[in-house]
Amino acid sequence: MPIAISSHLFWITCRASGIAALVLVSASVGVGVCLSGRLVKGSGPDLRVAHETLSLAAYAMIALHVLSLLGDSYFHPTIADVAIPFERDYREPYMAIGIIGGWGTIVLGLSYYVREFVGTARWRVLHRFTLLTWVLSVIHTLGEGSDSGEAWFIALVVVTVLPTAVLILGRLGSSRQPQSAPVEWLTRSLPRLRGSGP
Repeated sequence: MPIAISSHLFWITCRASGIAALVLVSASVGVGVCLSGRLVKGSGPDLRVAHETLSLAAYAMIALHVLSLLGDSYFHPTIADVAIPFERDYREPYMAIGIIGGWGTIVLGLSYYVREFVGTARWRVLHRFTLLTWVLSVIHTLGEGSDSGEAWFIALVVVTVLPTAVLILGRLGSSRQPQSAPVEWLTRSLPRLRGSGP
């Protein structure tokens, strides 16, 4: 039994860290959407700290997910295979999508620490692409995950992804609604306009 476990240790670690990365990235994106949409107001926990903590934990799991592949005796990839999209023809395009999503998630996330050099306005626009890298990560998980056909895995992905997707759709819906300021101005102005007539 110990021999069997040790021979599959890297593969098991890769699978576990991949699932953990998806959970953490989804949670981080969900908290980020709450922050950007100001869904949480008033006194309460500082969601910025939670967002940053979840993000850093996700980066660690992404790194572990990739590094554990290097020790897998079956896949036996090179560093280029796991770092460069389409370098190796293995379960494509899902592997390339995962690489692009992983790099995008890490680079866009860590850009927070250099936002003063980039400019806050530019950084906010750039940071919105995190949603795209999250979608790529979900596609990678469903397309390449070894457990993607298992009921427990599908249930886990749904429970992980659905709340974040609902928050994103709610945020997009609220951003498309017309601003209330012109309506309020018109409501206040109507009595005066009526009173100024002949």
